[in-house]
Amino acid sequence: MSSKNQKTQYSNKILRILGQKNAISLSEIRDNALDAKVTSKALSRDNYAITRSLKGLKGAGLIEQIPSPHNEFVRLTKDGKRKMHSLKLGSDTTLVNTSWDGFWRIILLDLPEPRKSERESLRYLLKKAGFVCLKNSAWISPFPFEHLFTNIKRDLGLTTEMMIIVTQFVDEETKKSLFETFGK
Repeated sequence: MSSKNQKTQYSNKILRILGQKNAISLSEIRDNALDAKVTSKALSRDNYAITRSLKGLKGAGLIEQIPSPHNEFVRLTKDGKRKMHSLKLGSDTTLVNTSWDGFWRIILLDLPEPRKSERESLRYLLKKAGFVCLKNSAWISPFPFEHLFTNIKRDLGLTTEMMIIVTQFVDEETKKSLFETFGK
């Protein structure tokens, strides 16, 4: 494996690890990122890759270090949280149950023009999560991704700009159209 691929692999792994807690010590990141079955030569190479990955993530503004008297801690920035969420959506291992549970997830998104880049990022995530745009800023899906978007809403402080509705009540004609769209 090339060193660039290894660095990317460790960077993604570190982002996933950091996505599970508010802050993690550098030693805990190394322990969680390293494979338990590495040789001493591989350990040295992998430690170097992890160090380079951490430096790259910090340089990209995805993580920040928090000094402490006893240990050095790392946490995700807002951009890091966004990146981590996109990694989760792009991963084959995080697929959610695609059998319909009878509920529709509707997300209403209203971000003004000065926040266009955030709006585009959220639209991208909605598409990746299987949502379909109904009307300009109304998205719908039968898939249970509402918890992910609830976290995104909280993390990005979108208290009034994003509404998440989970309902089983949709008129019959709309329901037929949605069943055709989602193949249900």
